[in-house]
Order: sequence, then C-alpha cells, then structure tokens
Amino acid sequence: MIRLIPALAGIALLYAGTADARPAKPRPAPVARKTDTPPADTTITPSADELRVADWIATSGDNQNLPYAIVDKNIAALFLYDADGNALAQVPVLIGIALGDDATPGVGTKDLSELGPAEKTTPAGRFLAKFGMAAGGARVLWVDYADSVAMHPIPGDAAKSEKRRDRMLSPTPEDNRITFGCINVPLAFYGKILQPLFLGKGGYVYVLPDTRPLEDVFPRLRVHALTYNGAPS
Repeated sequence: MIRLIPALAGIALLYAGTADARPAKPRPAPVARKTDTPPADTTITPSADELRVADWIATSGDNQNLPYAIVDKNIAALFLYDADGNALAQVPVLIGIALGDDATPGVGTKDLSELGPAEKTTPAGRFLAKFGMAAGGARVLWVDYADSVAMHPIPGDAAKSEKRRDRMLSPTPEDNRITFGCINVPLAFYGKILQPLFLGKGGYVYVLPDTRPLEDVFPRLRVHALTYNGAPS
C-alpha cells in the first residue's frame, strides 16, 4: 500500500517501481529490481473462476472498451486482455499477506507501522485503474485509490528477508502473499506491456475473491448466467 496524494491522482505517468508503504514523510521512489521477470516459457493455468469472469467480461462488454486485467488471488496470477478481450499475457503476482476481500475502513490513511496483520489484504472487486502519483514522487497504477492499493513492480527497497523475487518465481502460489495489499508484478511486464496499455484512459482490474463468493463480489455474474445459460429449471 502507498500513501495517497489526492490532487495528483489519475495523472498519466511513466512507469516506475514503488514501495508498499505510505511513509509519513516523502522519500525518493525506489528502483525496482531488474531480475523479477519469470522465464519466457512460464505457463499459468487459469482457474475456473478466472475463465468464468473472463467470459462474462468479454460477452457483456463490462470493460467498456478498455483493456483489463483479472487478478486471481488464489493462484497468485494476473491475466491481461486488450479492449476486445484478446489475451495478451499471464504473469505471477505478489499480493497482500492476509486473506480477505474487504479493506479495513480508513486503511488508506494509515502508515505501514499502523497496520495490523488482518489489514494487509488485497481487496477484491472491479476497479477502474489509472496511473497517478504517490508520496515521494513514486508513479504507480492505482487500482483501489481510496484504500491505497496499487499495481507496480517489486519495490527496490523491499526487505531482503521477504525474498519477494524468489516468491514471485516459485512454481507454487503458496508463498506469494507478502505485500501490505499492493499487487507486485514483474518489471518487464509492467514497463513493456501493462504501462503502455493502461496509459491515457486506464483500464479495469478485476480482483477475484479468496474468502467471499464470486457472485457477491461481481453481482452481474448472476445476470450473465441467466441471460446466456437460461434460468434454472
């Protein structure tokens, strides 16, 4: 998570790595590591929930002609699509330490030192994400601006003990929960694919839940099921 600067939110910016912190005092934006890119042959199998949400978005046009990403917390992966629903990339991600799909009220105004263990969550939902400024001149893709959740590469100043790069490159998702709520993505993916695609008008980010039912987070799924699959008998 990152400290907010409301007046600068939503400004289209160049990419840069940033910390998950919301420092009380501004500090220079750290440089993300250049070695957090998964091998080129990395293949991530989408879950049934990801496929269902992707089908709903593409069929209904819920993305409103904007590019979009689906973040599946249960498998710690991101699937990127263009405005027409064409799959562009799939990468591993790092997410909030704690299980949970709802941000604690007021969490966006707190400093890292004030966060309790249960508050370090990546909230689920549908978010209009845009590039904007964070404290200290850091530039990030804001996912849930009100709760200080952004998408960015692994912070250059992340503690070595966290082993974020190793966690991102590991073959299983069990060790990918390490952030304070932000979504860490590979640096090359962020700079070469995500950033050019989301500059300007931004795009939607759909974060799938890990504790709540899928339909509770995305109520339109019920309508989609009835419309395209027919009412249950």
